[in-house]
This record gives sequence, structure tokens and C-alpha cells, in this order.
Amino acid sequence: MGGPVSEEELSLYDPALLLSLDFFRSPANFSPRISAAVPGESWLKVRPLQSGDFHRGFLQILSQLTKVGDVSLTQFLNRFAQMRASGDYYVTVIVDSRYDKIIGSATLVLERKFIHGCATRGRLEDVVVDDTYRGKQLGKLIVVTVSLLAEQLGCYKMSLDCKDKLIPFYKSIGYTLEPGNANTMNIRYEGTTRSIDRNTAGSKPDNTEPS
Repeated sequence: MGGPVSEEELSLYDPALLLSLDFFRSPANFSPRISAAVPGESWLKVRPLQSGDFHRGFLQILSQLTKVGDVSLTQFLNRFAQMRASGDYYVTVIVDSRYDKIIGSATLVLERKFIHGCATRGRLEDVVVDDTYRGKQLGKLIVVTVSLLAEQLGCYKMSLDCKDKLIPFYKSIGYTLEPGNANTMNIRYEGTTRSIDRNTAGSKPDNTEPS
């Protein structure tokens, strides 16, 4: 993408966490089968956000989702350091290694509670995939990745808010609408068993994925 990248880059969290995710635990249907470890094309890579990703177009991909503003490198690195120090932010990206370019991202934020025995809830935020990479299941891949990550980190549930047009997509990968709460959707993790309506999760979605 242009610009210098440090040889000693930091990852926002331990990349090994992604390699141990069991994608067979998700009700999402991938055809062909892909995962965070094997994302399909040989030039695709799923990994944590890194300190050098300012120069790989991370903010530009976020701008396809919402207004980012004029964020300087110093601001980016300061916020990265704050997130990394907190241990509660799991920004996960997809990289096109041919161009060393960020093409997708999703964020898992951990909310530490007093309820449910001081349990932790996950929140899914800032899901975006470059429009030019549609058809490679990358929207589904990045959401399932961070959803499985939330379960692995011990969250009792994962929540999100979405637009009406995205409800079928999220239902297809295991999320259910929270009754009486607009477009809030959840996956609950109960021990080693999810409380997912498999009939709903397995229903055929429309072609809408987050972009």
C-alpha cells in the first residue's frame, strides 16, 4: 500500500488463537469449506490487526463502512497500544498478500460483567469486506472467525446490531433476534453447547453479506 512498515510489528492479540478455532462448531455453511487457517485462496490470510496496518489500508477499508475521519499514524499507534494493553479488543483482518493490503475486518470487543457470575459478553462490531472481493465467502468467514473466537475466550454470548437487510445473513450463521430489542442479535454459549435454533441457522439466506 506504500509507506514504511516496521520489521518488529506487534499483533493486537496472539495469532495462535485463530489457528485453534474449530469451524465445524459453527452452523455456517461454507462451499467450498474454508476457515481462518485455510481461507481459500493461497494469497489470503486471516490474522490479528498489526501495528503496521496503518500502511496497509486498514483505515481505508473501515471507510467503506462508516466515516473514519483524518486519523494520523500517531493516533493510530496510540489507539492500537491502548487496545492491546486492555486485552479486550480482538480486531481481526483479512489480507491480500499479493498487494500487502487489508481487504476485510471485524472486531470482537469483550465486555466484562458482574452478572452471570462475573461473566464476559462479546460484541461484534465494524464488519466490512472490500466490495471487489465479493463471492469468496469472506464476509461469512470474518464473522464466523470472531464469533468462534468469542466462544473460545469464554464469552457467555456474542451480540451485534445490524440493518434489516443483514438479518438473514446473520441468522444463517447462528445468530437469533433478541425478542423486543429491535435488530439486536445474539449467539449464546452455554458450556460447550451453543443454544442455537439449528433449523433457523440452517435456513437458506439471501445473497446479502456485510460489505
